[in-house]
Amino acid sequence: MKEIVFGFVTAFFVVLVATPSLIKVAELKHLVDEPSGGRKTHTRRIPTIGGIIIFAATIFAYALWFPWDNPEYFGGIYEFSHSVKEFKFLIAASILIFFIGVKDDIIGVAPAKKLITHVIVGFILVLMADIRISGLHGVFGIQEIPYWSSVLLSIFTYIVVVNAFNLIDGSDGLAAGIGAIATCFFGGWFLATQQMDLALISFVLTGALGAFLLFNFSPARIFMGDSGALFIGAVIFALSVKCIETSAVRLEGLGAVKTISAPIFAMSVLAYPLIDTLRVFTLRILKGSSPFAADRNHIHHKLLDNGYSHTRTAIFLYLISLVIPFISFLFEGVNYSITFFAMLAISALVVHAPFFVVAVRKPSRLAHST
Repeated sequence: MKEIVFGFVTAFFVVLVATPSLIKVAELKHLVDEPSGGRKTHTRRIPTIGGIIIFAATIFAYALWFPWDNPEYFGGIYEFSHSVKEFKFLIAASILIFFIGVKDDIIGVAPAKKLITHVIVGFILVLMADIRISGLHGVFGIQEIPYWSSVLLSIFTYIVVVNAFNLIDGSDGLAAGIGAIATCFFGGWFLATQQMDLALISFVLTGALGAFLLFNFSPARIFMGDSGALFIGAVIFALSVKCIETSAVRLEGLGAVKTISAPIFAMSVLAYPLIDTLRVFTLRILKGSSPFAADRNHIHHKLLDNGYSHTRTAIFLYLISLVIPFISFLFEGVNYSITFFAMLAISALVVHAPFFVVAVRKPSRLAHST
């Protein structure tokens, strides 16, 4: 347990101490985002390479406090060996996705090259590290699925999760805050199920994002850029898959947690970025546009366009991301398939709550103006 506390504190203070210097360097080297209008919501030049310090602090703290000399920390020799294997490939994949993000932040990367990189990273995590969804664990009555179906589903999930976090990085403090909330939930799950190595990486990233929020919350002094959003998405993909794959043995004696479907819990933790991304992609396809074409249809864009500040937008969406996972615990003992559809409907309603608020605000503002 002490490794988790020290890891969190180390990552937090590395980001806290190093970020002001990174901001100065970025300004001196003109590594900033210009306020050119369009989809951009800021009105001044802001550094865009904050992902560098998030990545560095997370990898440093995780490696520093990873308990190499204590196999019992992992539950035994086999689990220790498996964790080291995952650690090795996660670091390799993170470095690759981080550098493609840095390049995109500084000089840009062609969409085709970025997609190829995602596929390579996906194969490293899924095939080499064996971080994959092996089945639906009772949802729709399905347990195991064929190996190659598992591989393809896992790579598809990786691409969706990574892009979901990249796409919500459009308002001050939003991606960092949502990422911190997600890693906190996953960290709590792994603590409860005694998966201490996964709890360590979860809370290390939480610490790094918590400190980064001090500089990224409105008014933002620095953005994380693609280097940060892609790295966060890749780590959260790994955490969500490991949550889904939690063995039944680890769930014994955990009360309500034992009777909750791990896939549904993981889905509820990521509900806001996933549903928002699915919604935007669907709208773009219906309009005949590329699903990856830039627009202002994301929920945070709608709130900002309707008079909400960056602060209120972030807090509103933080609350949504906090509420949905707790709702999943209300379905203790309920059939997993019924729970899946119920949580999908509830998540969709909660995630779209800001649109109802906007709709109510518009008539009231019109009435006030007359």
